[in-house]
Amino acid sequence: MTVTIEDNEPQQSDPQPRELIVTLFGLYARAQSNWLPVAGLVRMMADLGVDGPAVRSSVSRLKRRDILISERHEGAVGYALSSSALEVIAEGDTRIFHRGRGTVEDGWIILVFSVPESERDRRHTLRTTLTRLGFGTVAPGVWIAPGRLARETREMLERKGLSAYAELFDGQHLAFGDLRSKVRRWWDLEGLTLQYAEFVRRHRPTLAEFGARAAPPEQAFAAYVPMLTEWRRLPYLDPGLPLSLLPAGWHGVTAEQLFNDLNDTLSGPAREHAVQVIHRRR
Repeated sequence: MTVTIEDNEPQQSDPQPRELIVTLFGLYARAQSNWLPVAGLVRMMADLGVDGPAVRSSVSRLKRRDILISERHEGAVGYALSSSALEVIAEGDTRIFHRGRGTVEDGWIILVFSVPESERDRRHTLRTTLTRLGFGTVAPGVWIAPGRLARETREMLERKGLSAYAELFDGQHLAFGDLRSKVRRWWDLEGLTLQYAEFVRRHRPTLAEFGARAAPPEQAFAAYVPMLTEWRRLPYLDPGLPLSLLPAGWHGVTAEQLFNDLNDTLSGPAREHAVQVIHRRR
């Protein structure tokens, strides 16, 4: 399937400053004792085209959401990821950098949930969590995902205190209807295709530019961090559905290969630049 992104079709939005900040902490703070100095963060964000006021506003929002916490190291002011944010980012490493893809033989997990009307906030949290895990919707209150996500799903629901509202089953599709057609209904494959195509459109020129030569560290950094920030949304929308159930020429394969090539090409020099910036004196 060939997909063309026209000017009047939905475009993938540029990463927000707070998303870029989370990416920076995930990439570089964890290797620096889970801490970045304020000055280093502001300098890195400036290299990404984000000014100081936008950085401060975004950091304030991330602190209110318990993603970042203030810490001083040897008298220097800085920020660290909260313990809960560290857990989420560590879980995301596998999906983002080492994502697998299921097969029909892996089967499925089916989740059925019921939340009392008096706990509507829990229902919203549960739905948001299942969407983040990549579940598709079979019917109201009935969600489905590839079988390989069973452990991740169980651990996520237990950690969020949602397991009491859900029943989790594993099984196979036995009969009635074409499974390929059903997968198209359970997941928004058309929307995913457009997002994958847009990722390729936006970032294929970067690979063409740096694929044949060593990427200068500052340029690599400026290209790599936004690219990774955009990519990390996609593995949570596409749970690694079996290729045999997806449209021919599934654009996610092309996009994933592009991401892997860009990661191999840019991550090293980008880290070199980030470390220099973090340790630069005021």
